[in-house]
Amino acid sequence: MRSPIRHHNYRRLPGRQRGLVLFIALIVLVAMTLAGIGMVRSVDTGTMVAGNLGFKQTAVNSAESGLQEAYEWLVDNAGGGGLSNTNTGKGYYSSRPANEPDWNDPDTWEDAVVLDEDATGNTVSYVIHRMCTQPNTAYNGTNAGVANQCGMTSAAGTPGAGGSMSVGSYSFAGTPQVYYRITARTQGPRNTESYVQAMVAISN
Repeated sequence: MRSPIRHHNYRRLPGRQRGLVLFIALIVLVAMTLAGIGMVRSVDTGTMVAGNLGFKQTAVNSAESGLQEAYEWLVDNAGGGGLSNTNTGKGYYSSRPANEPDWNDPDTWEDAVVLDEDATGNTVSYVIHRMCTQPNTAYNGTNAGVANQCGMTSAAGTPGAGGSMSVGSYSFAGTPQVYYRITARTQGPRNTESYVQAMVAISN
C-alpha cells in the first residue's frame, strides 16, 4: 500500500527584505546616540552656567572685603583734615571725578589699592572718591576763591539742625558728615569680574 504523499509549503522571503531589520536597527542606534549626545551637552551647559553664577556670586562677596578695608581706612584718617588731601598711594581722591570713570579701563585702577588674593582665587582692588567739588581742600574751605561743595549731612537729632542734605550747607549744630564713594573691583577665576559701589558718611 502506498503511503500518502505529504506536501510541504515553504515560503521564501523576497530578496529585497534581506538585511532590512539590520538597517532599521542601525538607524535607531544612530538616533539614540544623537539623543544621548544632546542630553550630555545639555547637562554640561547647565553645569557650566551654574558654575559661572557661583563664581560671580563669590566675586561679589569678595568685594565686600575691599569695601570694609576702605571704610576702616577712612575712619582711621578722619578728623584733623586727614581726608582733605588726595592720597593716590591709598587709592584716595579728595574730590569727585569731573566725568564718571570708565571702570572697565585699566588706567582707572592705576592708583587703586590691591588686596592679597583670597582663598577663592579672587583679587580685590578699590578706590575712594570724596563727594566734593574741590580737591585738596577742607570740606568747608575754598580753593582759589571757589567754595568747596560736598555731599553732606548734619548731625541727626540735634534741635534746630534740620534734616537737610543739601550741597553747600556750612552751618551745623553738630559734627558734619561728608559722603565718600568706595568702588571695589573683583577679578577671579574664569575671567570673572565684578564691580561694587558703596556710599558712606564719615564725620569730619
